[in-house]
Parts: sequence; C-alpha cells; structure tokens
Amino acid sequence: MSYADNVLIENLKDILKNGVWDSDMPVRPRWEDGSPAHTVKKFAMVNRYDLSKEFPIITLRRTFIKSAVDELLWIWQKKSNNIRDLGSRIWDSWADETGSIGKAYGYQLGVKHSYPEGEFDQVGKVIFDLKTNPASRRIITNIYNHGDLSEMRLYPCAYSVTFNVSGKKLNAILNQRSQDMLVANNWNVCQYAVLVHMMAQVCSLEPGELVHVVADAHIYDRHIPIVEELLKKEPFPAPKFKLDRSADDFYQFTKDSFSLADYKYHEFARKIPVAV
Repeated sequence: MSYADNVLIENLKDILKNGVWDSDMPVRPRWEDGSPAHTVKKFAMVNRYDLSKEFPIITLRRTFIKSAVDELLWIWQKKSNNIRDLGSRIWDSWADETGSIGKAYGYQLGVKHSYPEGEFDQVGKVIFDLKTNPASRRIITNIYNHGDLSEMRLYPCAYSVTFNVSGKKLNAILNQRSQDMLVANNWNVCQYAVLVHMMAQVCSLEPGELVHVVADAHIYDRHIPIVEELLKKEPFPAPKFKLDRSADDFYQFTKDSFSLADYKYHEFARKIPVAV
C-alpha cells in the first residue's frame, strides 16, 4: 500500500480509539444547519514522509493533486488573499463580499522585510538562504502574525514551515495548529511535499523528509461513519510523482508542472460535509 495510506489509517484508528471528545465544551465550528460541530481529537500527531522514496498521496480515496497544488501556488507564488485568484471554491465560506480572506495566508508571505542581505518577502528569503547559506538553521516561514489576526477571516491552520539542508537533501517541517483529518490531512501533506520538491529543484538540492506536526488532529462527529467506511478499503501502491525538470525558477511552476503516473484510488462519491 501507499505509505501515506498506512500513516492516515493508523492516525484515524488512533483518534477513534484513544481520542478525547470536546462534546462538553463550547465550540466555534458549526454545521450548515447551525448545529455545533464537535470532534474527537489527539494532541500533537507527528508524521514523517521520506520524499526520496515515495510521493505521500493516499489511495483510499482520491486526493485532487491539481487543485491542491493550485491552492499552494495561490499562497506561495501569487501570495494572494483573494479567492478570485484561486481556481477552486474551497475558500468561499471564509471570504468577504470582495473575495478577500483578510491579512491571511498569501498576504503574510508577500509582506517584505528588511535584512542585512536586502529586502525580501518570506518566500524570497527562503530561496535566497537555501541558495547562499544552506547550513543556516534559521530558514523559516511563519504566517501566524498576532498583530494581524483580528484582520484575518480565518486564523492560519498550516502556519509555519522550517527548512533544513542535510548534505544535499532538503527537509522541511510543516506545523499546523489544527487539522480536519478526513477532509484536509492528505491535501496538506501533498501540498507541502510538492513545495519541498519545488524548492529542492530550484535550489539545486534533492527532496528529503517532510515532517508534519499537527497540534489538534481531529475527526468531526458527522465524519465518523465516513471514516469507518474509508477504513474498510484496501489501499493501492503509491503512484510515481513527475515534475517538470525544465523549471529553474520558483515562479515558473504551474499546476500543470506536476503529474502522477499510475495513480490508482478508490472511488468515493459520498459527500463529506465541512464544518465552518
């Protein structure tokens, strides 16, 4: 089976068996009918993916890699905070009437800061450091800016990436404060696996490990029957990840620069409700 399938299966089983319910607490998220969206959760789940061995996409159900990459590029390339610059409608519930999600996500990555080496936004500084000072232990992005939280439509979930070069391999830690494990877990894993591949290629490095740290890993109450159905499926082997090798600049990549060969997955037509 795909290694990512194995990780997700073990995570979901652990949460269902050993997780803690928040049913006795007031919660912010609501279902479409207005009911509170309660969860069962585990604190601080940590998963490691060796990108030199396998691309971490699940086969239990389809992860739409093009849409996932489109959102990644919306944040990291376009540095946009407006859903009108995004190909999918996954952010519609959080945008205002102009399409803005406030000073969140791409907005934070696009703000320029002054350094001894010059002026960079966060993405530019990462690329500069990976190329000129790969031994640095300070190559970090962080979009959880407390000064701007009141102007964000949603506080960032995936908020920080730490890059580290070991030998010729580029490794990264993705930190998340919260994750809807059914809806978003593999979506985010695939996105940041792609990001490591992108950064490695343009900085003359090789993809290494992606470490995913989730502070609050949860399953929503109405997702449990869907999770139980998913866990009955037998996973397929992982597909082969293909990347456009002609791109030598981070901003040359498009969502069509990436593809998967022999991606087999289980059809899963059941609608998954999303708590907002």
